[in-house]
Amino acid sequence: MRRLAVGGLTASVVGLGCNQFGSTCDSRESAGLVGAALDSGIDFFDVADEYGPDGVAEEYLGKALAGRRDTAIIATKFGSRLGGYPGSGGASRRWIERAVDDSLRRLGTDHIDLYQQHFPDPAVSAEETLGALHDLVQAGKVREIGVCNMAIGAVRERLDVAARCGYRRIASVQDRYNLLRQQARAELVPGTLAAGLAFIPYFPLASGMLTGRYHRGEPPPPDSRFGRHLDPAQARHMIDRDADRVASLQAWALERGHSVAELAIAWLTSQPGLGPVIGGASTAGQVRANAAAASWILTPDEIEALGVLA
Repeated sequence: MRRLAVGGLTASVVGLGCNQFGSTCDSRESAGLVGAALDSGIDFFDVADEYGPDGVAEEYLGKALAGRRDTAIIATKFGSRLGGYPGSGGASRRWIERAVDDSLRRLGTDHIDLYQQHFPDPAVSAEETLGALHDLVQAGKVREIGVCNMAIGAVRERLDVAARCGYRRIASVQDRYNLLRQQARAELVPGTLAAGLAFIPYFPLASGMLTGRYHRGEPPPPDSRFGRHLDPAQARHMIDRDADRVASLQAWALERGHSVAELAIAWLTSQPGLGPVIGGASTAGQVRANAAAASWILTPDEIEALGVLA
């Protein structure tokens, strides 16, 4: 498994998204996914205080890593409103100081490797948020900091504030990016990489569209993401909308002896500066397949051609 830098961290180029922990996967199943990841060379685990919901995913991840915490890079997030916590959420110093201690407790660790602001908070200044995060780094509770779901302008603002105030610089930007949803390709990805930050893509399989499991005119499998979370009409619309593009990508992959899911992961992991690519999974087989796909290295010409084909 290839490795890359996220600030001062070194992580596997593929990560495991833990948003299924506590929802579709119980504690035992979650532990199985973590074990499969570590056995496959994956050491980057992306979770959030809202997953599970309300921290259950962090608890399951912490239990699964008990006794082998030093083999893992844990990335978690703050900022979402939590159902069991009145007044929770946002990016204020008050909430960050409580949220980080709650996450540390649930994870059963004394430090978080990458602590990320999950969503923008227009009610709080970048100075306040970055000041609080800087203090967490100084206290040893957090090693690196990052942001998620932010436009490039907000990312640059945070870099400017950190430089002006002497605060810890963000190390990474996380956002949706895959062969079917390439909006980040216009400004966010190049702007992030030009600033020397890691870009961490999520939804690499486009919520299952790039697995080959969905077919035009057919309902999604009941155990799929679309089958669990969308009503039938909405699922059919989304499947039919992207069916031709998926078919073209699937044919391209098959000509080269690969699945469209392998292509989706490889397209991201082959691009310099991208990763860890956060692949969600609900079975150990899916974890192993995501890890194996990173061994397929696409050429720059292939990456560019696929970006147009999709």
